[in-house]
Amino acid sequence: MSDNLTILAGRTAYRHIKENGLSSDDIDAMLGASGAAKWLSIYGIDSAIFSQWFSGRTRPLHLFGTSIGAWKFAAAAQNNCQEAFDRLKHAYIHQHYKGRVLAVEIARETRRIMNEFLTHQAIDEILNHPWIRIGFSSARCKGLIGSKHSSVQAMGVGQAFALNAISRKLQRFCFERVLFHHPQYDTGLLEENIFSTTPIPLDRKNFSQAILASGSIPMVMAGVTHIAGAPEGTYRDGGLLDYHPAFSLNPEQTGFILYPHFYTQLTPGWFDKKFSNRRLKGKAVDRMILLAPSPEFVCTLPFGRIPDRRDFIRLMGRDNERIQAWNKAAEMCKVLGYEFMEAAESGSIKNKVKKFD
Repeated sequence: MSDNLTILAGRTAYRHIKENGLSSDDIDAMLGASGAAKWLSIYGIDSAIFSQWFSGRTRPLHLFGTSIGAWKFAAAAQNNCQEAFDRLKHAYIHQHYKGRVLAVEIARETRRIMNEFLTHQAIDEILNHPWIRIGFSSARCKGLIGSKHSSVQAMGVGQAFALNAISRKLQRFCFERVLFHHPQYDTGLLEENIFSTTPIPLDRKNFSQAILASGSIPMVMAGVTHIAGAPEGTYRDGGLLDYHPAFSLNPEQTGFILYPHFYTQLTPGWFDKKFSNRRLKGKAVDRMILLAPSPEFVCTLPFGRIPDRRDFIRLMGRDNERIQAWNKAAEMCKVLGYEFMEAAESGSIKNKVKKFD
């Protein structure tokens, strides 16, 4: 069997798969991580899951994403999700910058991407989807990091990093998690972790601004303000608190969380990246099933790695080279979706699944 795809499961999920395999109705929720261009490495998994594996589903599926995780779920919840995934992929890959990448250019390109895959009709489809319940978060800023002045904002970033180094819980002094969600979203389905959450229902008036806020990276993009129906303030990337969203299911739920991801490890917050001891394991992943490209497969991709946002700097002035490499990576990664479908449908997932470390 091919080793292109890694399938990891927490203790309860692992036992279920070994005994029963995995069906689409076993999944109660899906999580989507921040990661910008890294999403291209799992585009094929997401496409296969939503366009094929979930075909015919009727019971609610709850989604929670941040940044590109929010954007991909907005594609997943459109009527023709395969086409929407392809439009998002194409729009994201074909970003163009001249010389040094400036905030105003990033804002322009971000709006272009959003307009290409998220039309008014698409928003109506998402909000009226018969079974997908979309949810995504943004971090409402407190104190210095909410400033629009880069020097003050930089001090706020430093403050947040310092507090996080002491304890992740101290991030509450810098951010408030705001969950923008489908009107029929069950906000009690995912257990709260160490941060409280302010829920805000989505509608046509706030959808575009809310999803833009979920991916507004500090020091790179302007924060989003005046989101209809939400508390006043500056909203930035949801990945600040939930870089790789990590929630458990409410104990009343009997299903599992499915998590297509770029890596085989989960880093809770953006400021946790340098703290290897904060990777999630144990009870936090008990009912979670994670799908990721294997290290061996990643080595075969262009440049021998997963695409990432730093390619804009590495290949500055060479957009055509970057576009060609990213297109090739996305095309190669379709095999991961095929392998997941084959493993789930044939039952071979019982042999392929491994336990979380």
